[in-house]
Amino acid sequence: MRVATIRTGGVEALALVDPDGGALRLPAPDRPGPVGLPELLGEGPEAWTEFAERARRGRRLPFGDVELLAPLPRPANNLFALGLNYTDHGEEAYRAAGREYRKPRHPVVFTKDRGCVAAPVGPVGIDFSLSREIDWEVELAVVIGRRARRVDEAGALDHVFGYCVANDITARDLQTRHKQYYLSKSLPASCPLGPWITTADEVPDPHDLAITLSVNGVPRQVSRTDRMVFSIPETIAAISRIVPLEPGDVILTGTPAGTGFAADPPSYLEPGDVVECSIEGLGTLRNRIAALD
Repeated sequence: MRVATIRTGGVEALALVDPDGGALRLPAPDRPGPVGLPELLGEGPEAWTEFAERARRGRRLPFGDVELLAPLPRPANNLFALGLNYTDHGEEAYRAAGREYRKPRHPVVFTKDRGCVAAPVGPVGIDFSLSREIDWEVELAVVIGRRARRVDEAGALDHVFGYCVANDITARDLQTRHKQYYLSKSLPASCPLGPWITTADEVPDPHDLAITLSVNGVPRQVSRTDRMVFSIPETIAAISRIVPLEPGDVILTGTPAGTGFAADPPSYLEPGDVVECSIEGLGTLRNRIAALD
C-alpha cells in the first residue's frame, strides 16, 4: 500500500493511493479523533489493516483536488542520514577535495533537523543570503515502523514500515565552513520527502532499485541502490545499537555520484531550477527552487 498525507478543505489527513496511482482514497470516518502517520505507526499492524479497509471504502479524491504534503510533515525526531554511502559518491567527493578515497569502515551517521522536511511537489524556498552553493542529493528514505533497540542485521528489516524518496539539499559552503553536516543540511525546506510511503511488503528488494535525479530535465544522478556501501540492515543495526529508533523515524541512506559540487566545473542550484528525484517503484519528487525574500 502507498500512504500519503494530504491537505483538503484546510484539514490534513492520511490517504491511500489507488493502485493505478490516479487518485487517493480518504478513509471512511469510522473512528473518532485525529489520525496521522505517527499515531497509526504507534498503534501497530492491526491499526494499519483497519486504515486500509476504511480507505478502500472511503471517498475517492483526484490528485488535482488536494494538496500533497510530505508523508511525515513534522517528524517527532531529527532525520538520520548517511554520508559517503555510495562508493562512487565517496570517490567524487574525495577527488573534489584533492584527497585519496578511503571507504568508510563504519556508517557515517549525521542528522538533519526535523523542521527541514518539505512537500514532494511545489516550490522549495531557499535563503540564498545564507548560501550560494545549494546542491542536490537524491536518496532512498527508510521509515521505521516498529521500535528498534539493539537489533541485529538479520531482523532489522522487520522494523521497517516502508520507503520513499528524499532530496537531501545541502549548502556546500556551510558544510566546508563548519566542518560538519548538521547546519549545512538543515536549512528550512532542505528535505523534500515523498511523494508517499510505499509499504515494505511492496518493495521486494530495496537494494535493487533505479535511483535518478535531474535538474531542468538534464540527468545528473543515475544509479542503483545496490551500490550502497552499508546496507539498510547494517545501518539500522549500527544506529539502534546506540540510539533507539522509534516508529516514524526516517533514515536517509546516502546519495550516488553526480552531485553538483563534484562536477567540473562545480554546478549549484539557482532560483527557478526544477529538480526531479525518482526511485523505481516509489515515485517522483518535483520541486522548483525559489528564493526567499
